[in-house]
Order: sequence, then structure tokens, then C-alpha cells
Amino acid sequence: MNEDHSSAKSGWLDKLSHFFSNDPKDKNELLDSMREAASRNVLEAEALDIIEGAIQVADMQVREIMVPRSKMVCVDVDQQPEDFLPKVIESAHSRFPVIGDNKDEVQGILLAKDLLPLMLTQSRNPVSSKSALKFNIKDHLRPATFVPESKRLNVLLNDFRRNRNHMAIVIDEYGGVAGLVTIEDVLEQIVGDIEDEHDLEEESWIKPLDEHEFVVKALTPIEDFNEHFQSDFSDEEFDTIGGIVMQRFGHLPKRSESVSIGELRFQVLNADNRRIRLLKVSSHTA
Repeated sequence: MNEDHSSAKSGWLDKLSHFFSNDPKDKNELLDSMREAASRNVLEAEALDIIEGAIQVADMQVREIMVPRSKMVCVDVDQQPEDFLPKVIESAHSRFPVIGDNKDEVQGILLAKDLLPLMLTQSRNPVSSKSALKFNIKDHLRPATFVPESKRLNVLLNDFRRNRNHMAIVIDEYGGVAGLVTIEDVLEQIVGDIEDEHDLEEESWIKPLDEHEFVVKALTPIEDFNEHFQSDFSDEEFDTIGGIVMQRFGHLPKRSESVSIGELRFQVLNADNRRIRLLKVSSHTA
């Protein structure tokens, strides 16, 4: 029994040693070695997915995954609880940028958990008047963190961990607010989508980068994709746009590979050893 266990362990180590006997020259060689190891059952497929995602975030920028400005759920600094609580409850987010006259004036971050005492008070005294409810939103603000669109995701993740922060406001080259990004957005690039019962996935299939470029989840239903881009891809063979793109490639593409289909160009932003995760879609006429 012990001899069998020792032999199996030795065999596993021999395989691992074989795949990594020559130092990889770059990331692609390292990933190729790991994929080969996974194909020989030396490395679990799930572990390979996470490793690939962790390596790929070093090549991705905040602008590729941020929630665009138009989709930000914000609270106005002058609003009273009765005005913004319905929005807070409906969105089910945990953090909200608090703005002044417009979204370029982010004054801080409001945490939903800081509103629990207020909501408890309201539930106990539902007939209390607005004037009796003394609330100044500025007393509950946390400092906002600002990052440029070009910041690398691996650097941002390290900043989030070091500062124990979960959200950052994304700034464009002119100093205006371009969107926001959360630690969950970054982690999803490593481990895949993290969905909960409040996620409205259909609202985040397609995120605009500018007028002509969009970040699109590979799992976007073809019907939704066609509606947004005024395209006419067939859904008879595939359900998602990732399936269409995969068929055109003819193989499982790696990050940065691109292909043109009709008037649209598709660039792979994120993929693992089994599927495409994220695409950049642009028009040839852009």
C-alpha cells in the first residue's frame, strides 16, 4: 500500500518536473506548459482557469472592465433619505458614489450598511416628519479613491488589498469621471462571473468604452447582441455571441487575438483554456 502511494506520488512529481524542466521564456510558454499539464491531469482544470485569469489581469486595464459613467448608480449630496433610499434598495449595491451637481463631482462613497440604523429608525417611526429626521449625508461619507483608466488590474487589485478598499472611481485623461470599478469586477476576471440573487446580468452584457468600442461578455445572448449592434447573427446554431466568434476563429483563441465578422471586429480580452470570457467589439468604420 505504501509502495503504491509512493509510486503514484513519484509519478506525479516526475510529470510536473518534466513540464517545467525548462524555464519558460515568457507568459505564453508558461501557460502552454500549464495547459499541457492540465491535459495530462497533472493540474486540475479549475486551477488552470484561475491561474490563467490571474496572469491575464496583468495585461488588462481598468477601462476594459469598469462600469461606465452612464451605468453608475449615484446619490446626490443634497438628497434626503426618503429620496435616495428607494434607489439604494432597488439596486441592491453595497456602495454608492455621492455626487454634487454632476457625476464629475464625486464627494465620497456612501456604504449601504451605514444606512441600516437610519432605516431601522424609519421603520420604528414611519410617521416621523422630514424635518424631524436629522440626517446629513456628509457625516456618513467615506473617502473616494480615484484611478486612471489605464491602470493595470493586477496593480489595482493589490491597491484594493493594501488599502482595504472595494471601489474606485475611474478618471479619464481629462480628469472627468469615466466610470467606477470594484474589487468584484477584478476578481471576476480571475475566477469568472460572481453572480448573486440581485445581479441583473442582462444589464451588464455590453459596456461602452466610447462611441465605437464596446466590451462584451462572451455569454451575451445573440438576440441581445443583435438588438444592440443592429446585426443579424443567427441563433440557430449558437445561443451566445461567444459561440459565433469561436466558430469564426476555428480554435480556442488566446488573449489579444482578433477576427472580423461582417462590419464588426472582435478582439479577445479574456479567455481561459475552455472558453472565451470577454470581447472588445468595434466597428471597421470607427
